[in-house]
This record gives sequence, structure tokens and C-alpha cells, in this order.
Amino acid sequence: MTSTASTQLPSQRIALITGANRGLGRSTALHLARQGVDVIITYLNGAAQAVDVVAELQSLGRRAVALQLDVGTSTSFAGFAVQVRDALAANWQREQFDFLVNNAGGGLNASLAETTEEQFDLMINTHLKGTFFLTQKLLPLIADGGRILNTSSGLARFTFPGYAAYASAKGGIDVLTRYMALELGARGISVNAIAPGPVETDFGGGAVRDDSALNQQLASMTALGRTAQPEDIGATAASLLTDGSGWITGQRIEASGGLLL
Repeated sequence: MTSTASTQLPSQRIALITGANRGLGRSTALHLARQGVDVIITYLNGAAQAVDVVAELQSLGRRAVALQLDVGTSTSFAGFAVQVRDALAANWQREQFDFLVNNAGGGLNASLAETTEEQFDLMINTHLKGTFFLTQKLLPLIADGGRILNTSSGLARFTFPGYAAYASAKGGIDVLTRYMALELGARGISVNAIAPGPVETDFGGGAVRDDSALNQQLASMTALGRTAQPEDIGATAASLLTDGSGWITGQRIEASGGLLL
């Protein structure tokens, strides 16, 4: 087998980040932009937010495009891949992009006894099935030597009541990441998973951000003594995509500040 690990990416790198109109995706996009990376972001319902993020990225001197995508509806992925191809041609005169960040998703807090089949399917379709088949459809558009970053969760390692369905989907991401890394290694594409711990965003109704008692409880369990800000995760994600981390692949990198060590 001929190794392609030394494949050189184009000098102008392009990232595609799902769910980047807010939260961790937005932070990742801004951190990459500050490092000279152009960005395609996706959004589901937050069109106005997406416009604002594109403007932020452009203010940093980067080219940016926003496309609508529901990562829980795999039947839309073929059409979305066509949109990405067209956006690359129109804005960059390119046929491929360099970095894929599978970030979009939503949370669920419900006990095992109370979780409905519909809720379970939503978690699997959004997080695991969506990551699997969106990546599959985008593979021809990802440059050799590129990188893929999937989003797992600290909840795939430690356990809190009410997250069985969500964490099970994220546990699947950890396994899928290893298989992606193995199968795409011949193209020089590295694949890793970032596993955030509690972050002060609007995720899950903003509980970590807005419930001071919960925030203090989680901070007390964390080696670094606080919960994360979106910038903590965005900076870590960007570091796994840019120079210096190309020899890391097939790994789950937990970014929890040392929660429940």
C-alpha cells in the first residue's frame, strides 16, 4: 500500500463545520478563521445567527458561506453535497475542502424509563447516523491529507442520570471515529473525536450556564476548577485541525478540564 500521509493541502485551507451558527461550532469557526482558514458553516433554524457568523468571519479577512442542513435527515445529504460542491466552485474555484467538523446536534435529558422511542431515534439519527452518512456523502469533496473532527461527549466516559440515549449515540461516535481513521488513512486523512465536558452555552436549555448550583457542583468535580466556555472547546477543536497535530488519528480527545478524573 502506498502511503499518502505526506499529501500537501492547498495553501488556502477550507473547513466545513456543521451547526456553526452558535455555540461550539461558532467558536471553532472563529478560531480557525483567526488561523487563516476559510469556512463553510451550516445551520438548521438559526438563519439570522448564521448571517452574523458569516459577517464575523469575513471581518477577520476570511471567505465564508452558510448553508442550511438538518443532520438528522440523511435523505438530504446527497443534495447538500451538491450545494457544497457548487459553493466551492463559486467562492474558491476549488473542487474540495480540507477540514470537516461534525459538530451539529442537540441534547436530551430523560430517564431510561421515560425516554421515548422517538427521542432515542432523534439522538441516534442526529449524532451517529448523521455523522456516518454525511461524512460518507462528503468524502469525494474532502481533500487527501485533510482532517475530520467528530464531536463526542464527556458523557460517553462518565455518567449522570438522564443522558442514556444521548451518551449512547456519542459512544457510537467514539467507535466510528476509529473506523473512519483506519479506512481513510490511505488517503492521508486523519480522523479524531473531541469530547467536551460541561460548557456554558444554550445547549440543553442552558442549564450549565444558567443554573449556578449545577455549575458550582460540576466545577467542584473538575481539576481546573470551573466549567468550560465555548472558547475553550473552539480553541481545542481548532488545534486538532491545524498544523502540529497531523500525526494524531483515531483518538478520542476529552476536553473537560479534568472532570471526574
